[in-house]
Amino acid sequence: MREIVLDTETTGLDPATGDRIVEIACVEIVNTVPTGATFHVFIDPQRDMPEEAFRVHGLSSEFLKGKPLFDEIVEDFLSFIGEAPLVIHNAEFDMRFLNAELLRCKRPPLLMDRVIDTLGLARRKHPGSPNSLDALCARYRIDNSRRTKHGALLDSELLAEVYVELVGGRQSALVLASEIKVVEQITIISIEPRSEPIGPMIDIAEEDAHRAFIGKMGDKALWLKYLQQ
Repeated sequence: MREIVLDTETTGLDPATGDRIVEIACVEIVNTVPTGATFHVFIDPQRDMPEEAFRVHGLSSEFLKGKPLFDEIVEDFLSFIGEAPLVIHNAEFDMRFLNAELLRCKRPPLLMDRVIDTLGLARRKHPGSPNSLDALCARYRIDNSRRTKHGALLDSELLAEVYVELVGGRQSALVLASEIKVVEQITIISIEPRSEPIGPMIDIAEEDAHRAFIGKMGDKALWLKYLQQ
């Protein structure tokens, strides 16, 4: 199953008051494993950068000036995400900004029913515990030492690792499956039966000892059905 782990950085907290996206990053995962394919772009917001936002991500107006505008990268962005589910931490925030930018470009909005909010997953799995990205990295022993400031690409890479832990991806991947399919975001794993059953794994002495032990249980012992004749 293909999924896109996504993060944005912005000039502030509310697109309705004129705040804009300044960075988008996406990391592709298939069956919870990163493929190495990414989408990453800085965007000129065509406005100033408030000091509060600069302290969070370190992206200055001078750095962003001359970078592509959102409507110049929108085709590449939409092409990369395709129809895949979007994995986002505190998804409502990023989706409000993305849809505000898409509205400016006269593009259809992204729907929330395709979004997997890892903040919601974390709150259900660890109720009452801190569930910020940093807190989840600490919980799952994921190295986030490079995260001195928020950055969309690094945060997407870290979130991909956190997401695997939240859904048990590392454990569920340890199966010998002949078919994996997803129905309404539920993974169904089909295991083909062996063409030939595995033979006995004990030697004759062990089998004789087992027969002697079962013999003490009487002639109605259930285990007698499974002894080789």
